[in-house]
Amino acid sequence: MNTSEKHPLPKKDFETLAETRSLYCVSIFLPMDKKGKEQNMHLAQARLRQSINEVQKKLIEHQMHMNEIKEYLEPVEQLLDKVQLWRNPSDGLAIFLDSEKGMRYYMVPISFDAKTYVAGHFYLLPLLPLYHNDGLYYLLDLSQDYVKLYQASRYSFKDLYLEDFAPGQLEDAVGSDYEQKNLQFRSGQATHGASFHGQGEGKEDEKDELFRYFRMLDDGVKKIATDSKAPLVLSCTDRLYAMYAEANTHHNLYDKHLPGDPQYKNDDERHRESWALVEEYFRRPQFTKINKFNELYHTQKTSYEIDVIVNAAINGKIDTLFIEEGGDVFGIYDKKDNEVTIDQKNEINNVSLTNLAALLTFEQGGEVYFLPPEQMPVKESPMNAVFRF
Repeated sequence: MNTSEKHPLPKKDFETLAETRSLYCVSIFLPMDKKGKEQNMHLAQARLRQSINEVQKKLIEHQMHMNEIKEYLEPVEQLLDKVQLWRNPSDGLAIFLDSEKGMRYYMVPISFDAKTYVAGHFYLLPLLPLYHNDGLYYLLDLSQDYVKLYQASRYSFKDLYLEDFAPGQLEDAVGSDYEQKNLQFRSGQATHGASFHGQGEGKEDEKDELFRYFRMLDDGVKKIATDSKAPLVLSCTDRLYAMYAEANTHHNLYDKHLPGDPQYKNDDERHRESWALVEEYFRRPQFTKINKFNELYHTQKTSYEIDVIVNAAINGKIDTLFIEEGGDVFGIYDKKDNEVTIDQKNEINNVSLTNLAALLTFEQGGEVYFLPPEQMPVKESPMNAVFRF
């Protein structure tokens, strides 16, 4: 994996897409195939071919001539022959095309349902999960002879080179005396009258040495893990976790750790396992907002009515928007009369009201969460909202 801090779709790029207005903005979302069998069958390319055909039909409905359509979609057609794209896929592929800036595509860690959309703007709803339930955390790999510190989020993983600021192993912290006693411990012998490392007084010596070592590590961690609100996750044995917790002064030591010796894991494993452990921490605000909706239910500070929610989004009044996964409401917003008309499906002259409300909420600093139908506060509606005022 790429261990840099690069986001699969930097927010600045997302905002540029959200601001784009053109006569025929084309949005295509596709799941990709990571297994060799599916790749050999070219199933993802077949899905793209089908999507191109769907877009062609929509552009014909928009009164675009067939020769113009073929020329317009040529950059997308060329992706079918881009071998590296299909051999090294992410979970999903998002393609955007407009007449001014041409085609852009993004490989992202979200497995989309196949979808096409043609309007005067881009359809970006499936990409919003990239910017929620994410967050910065630190991962400290810890053993007596190995230590590493990483800065991470759901989509990034970066070595902070703790060894430049703290001893890389216990021996470096306590000196050659540790090596001598450790050899005695490993061989089961005491030489020249020295105490046996790990028994009696030796156990206390070892505990003192580890505490000194962990305090030095803690000093190094504080120098480079500068975000005190970001949780510090440990990957170590249960015994070392308990001992490090005594020496730790980081304000947010995570109360769960990855058990076992971390030394022989690769960065993919480290990132995947640590995110799985800490993800619940970053979901807590979502649960808090669900509780807030339930507390304010039956007041004017919440709503599950689509027209009310769309109007609130347009006027910057939404604090939190809950969207049912897979739900999409189409219709027309009349700016002149400030009225919302809801249709049964996507037509040539309407838009996704869900996409509209979500993007406006996100752009104005609100939170957008996608929930399974059974977790929606009001399950009878595909959109629920908590208002700012």
